[in-house]
Amino acid sequence: MKLDHRVYGEIQISEPVIIELINCPALQRLKEIDQAGYFEPHYQGSSQTRFEHSIGDYYLLTKYGALLEERIAGLIHDVSHAAFSHCIDYVLDEGSEKEQTYQDNVFVEFVKNTEIPSILKKYDLDPDFVSNEENFSLQERNLPDLCADRIDYTFLTAIAHKAFDRSGVNYFLDNLIIQEKCWVFRNFESAKKFADLYLKFNNAIWSGMPSAIMFRTVGDYLKYSIQKGYISKDDLYTTNKKVLSKINTYLEEDEKLRSLFDRMNLKIGVRNDPQDYDAHIFCKSRVVDPLCMHEGAAVRISDVDPSWRDVITQQSKPKEYFLKFER
Repeated sequence: MKLDHRVYGEIQISEPVIIELINCPALQRLKEIDQAGYFEPHYQGSSQTRFEHSIGDYYLLTKYGALLEERIAGLIHDVSHAAFSHCIDYVLDEGSEKEQTYQDNVFVEFVKNTEIPSILKKYDLDPDFVSNEENFSLQERNLPDLCADRIDYTFLTAIAHKAFDRSGVNYFLDNLIIQEKCWVFRNFESAKKFADLYLKFNNAIWSGMPSAIMFRTVGDYLKYSIQKGYISKDDLYTTNKKVLSKINTYLEEDEKLRSLFDRMNLKIGVRNDPQDYDAHIFCKSRVVDPLCMHEGAAVRISDVDPSWRDVITQQSKPKEYFLKFER
């Protein structure tokens, strides 16, 4: 199998289990799940998919010599995302605005109900082991640590938003090594550049005002549609397009739905106003403190630059917005 990935270029895949997993319905559905949630009109021209991210995650782990089980864990880690990705945390009561962990919380049970376990068993692999992220420290670590998941979605964001091209990706790849099952930059300079880039994306995109508007308005549109019976919770595990197609048939007959639709598509002005607001919302905030080689040892950038500790403290707090719509 050959895939053309916009972050890494041509990716050759020959392992039968990987090819079979990529071609299975659980992975293929991710081609129609937007990475950001509902990128248009909030982030015009920056479309990314969970499928691209999953392939990229797998590629990174493969490039740096991870074992097969960990590479598979990276490949399948996002299959439990519902339509509109993290917007789902603003729809379902089980979700969390501040942590955006719904997808992680349902992952193990979700995988059990897909074709993935049977594929893994076919190749003598243990589905329970592969589904447990605690077994794979290169793939997943708690913030502010670096992991394959965070590295790849940072690269994907950079390419999609034209922050840099593949040469920028290659700069970081050339400066990354694995040491004692940890991602480590070869020097402080490259580690700090990555941390600064990650922080920039966090503030401008992942937890910025456009995302706050997107999360709240898409969340409200979907929640109202479930309450009215226009869609069911199960529909959320189809695709963005299918969910919208099903709901939008009711737009002409439901004035409130139309108003929510207009908000979601930025047809109504909105501002952040703590003194006069219609919706109070939190967004998960992210910051990393990568390891880097410095004076012969692997240390965090905050050990070299203590001021970064204040950045971590401040930026780890969920961001808060007070949205006021024009109508």
